[in-house]
Amino acid sequence: MTPAGQRILAHLEAVERERVARLADPGLGARVTALKAYQQQRFARTYADLLTTPRYAGASRFFLEELYGPRDYTDRDAQFARIVPALVRLFPDEIIATVETLAALHALSESIDSEMARRLGADTVDRMRYVRAWQATGREADRERQIALTLQVGQALERYTRKPLLRQSLRMMRGPARAAGMSALQHFLETGFDTFGEMRGAAEFLNTIGHRERVLAAALFAADEAACHAEDSPLGQLP
Repeated sequence: MTPAGQRILAHLEAVERERVARLADPGLGARVTALKAYQQQRFARTYADLLTTPRYAGASRFFLEELYGPRDYTDRDAQFARIVPALVRLFPDEIIATVETLAALHALSESIDSEMARRLGADTVDRMRYVRAWQATGREADRERQIALTLQVGQALERYTRKPLLRQSLRMMRGPARAAGMSALQHFLETGFDTFGEMRGAAEFLNTIGHRERVLAAALFAADEAACHAEDSPLGQLP
């Protein structure tokens, strides 16, 4: 297998280890689910303006559902793991690179979410618990890498929109992808391609996400109790 294929598998194996740990500790699994739901609510608040702006609504929903949602990706991840050899054989290198970035983001996010959940101390999440868990978890470099990887996925999808032949190739891949068990990956790529294409340029959208996520991350690391209750601070976007 190619080095890229091996790296994708390594990321998926890391995700599976997190999943096994949560199955072994149902309380942890429940807290991770609650945490993910809370984070999706936060994203919807942070980007309420983009979600209601015709130009950016589709891409915002794509991020909300595919990268920030509390969905169970067990089946998708198992599918990815099975088809990595076929993936590196059938898809162009640039698509493989995007899948590798997506897998790296997935593994990192699952690791951080597990650690956050262990530090929540409750099965429900509110603003104060979220801030305390964030600060107890720390991992500032990983938080920045998480943002950077998210933007890399978006930047890759934006590049694809400037390559009509690639979109045509993706369309032609539907049958082979389905036969090879890659329907979930095919759906992700086509949906991402189409929603980013609808924006007619993603620079402002991605710059907005990068700026807001970094401002919020810095505020979370620096927050005290007063900041947690100040609605006019960056933390006011937390549910």
